[in-house]
Amino acid sequence: MTEIQTATASAPEPSLPSRLAGVFFSPRATYAAVAARPKVFGALACVLVVCSVSLFAFLSSEVGRQAMIDQQVRQLEAFGRTVSDAQYARMEQVAPYGRYFGAAGQLVSLPLAALVVAGLAFACFNAILGGDAGFKQVYAIVAHSGVIIAAQQLFSLPLAYARESLSGATNLAVFFPFLDENTFAARLLGAVDLFLVWWLVSLAIGFGVLYRRRTAPIATTMLLVYASIGLIIAAVKTAVSGV
Repeated sequence: MTEIQTATASAPEPSLPSRLAGVFFSPRATYAAVAARPKVFGALACVLVVCSVSLFAFLSSEVGRQAMIDQQVRQLEAFGRTVSDAQYARMEQVAPYGRYFGAAGQLVSLPLAALVVAGLAFACFNAILGGDAGFKQVYAIVAHSGVIIAAQQLFSLPLAYARESLSGATNLAVFFPFLDENTFAARLLGAVDLFLVWWLVSLAIGFGVLYRRRTAPIATTMLLVYASIGLIIAAVKTAVSGV
């Protein structure tokens, strides 16, 4: 990491707002600055606040609560299960508490997910490919890339409110409205979210800068893994639903 540290040693340390904005507008330079002076807390805290507060606000509305119930029903039916009247009534009783569970879930799952992603990347690049980055550097890259996930939530939740549905508004299925949502093709397209694709490419840029590797092979590998997961999910849903 000597090259990164040397290249940024004389440059002033960018502020947290400039680093977060830089992930969108100048990711390569921003990730180089993050790698040279790895800081996790500020970026991760901003992502958590945005995601938890926005979800809490959405689920506090009647539209949000009903959209959450409808989403739960669709998920169960996608795996071949039928929701009884009693189960639906139970969902309605629990729905007012969904905002608390949802916000708390964001506070727990997002840092954990970032930790898992950073751990996998650290193991792959350091243990398998012989890289020499520190774990804090990797975790800082992942934490800063999370602003794209926060942007996804700020973009998709207003759309969900307008559409009165939590069904993906940013996945590939929206470009093929003529497909039956119960078909394998629709499920496969629905498993690929455009914001997550953006996030993976951004991560690839960050890892490329950190480990001094080309971005394209890293991005291609990560996108293939993501597409494979989507393929498996779509296949399982189709198999268990019998459609």
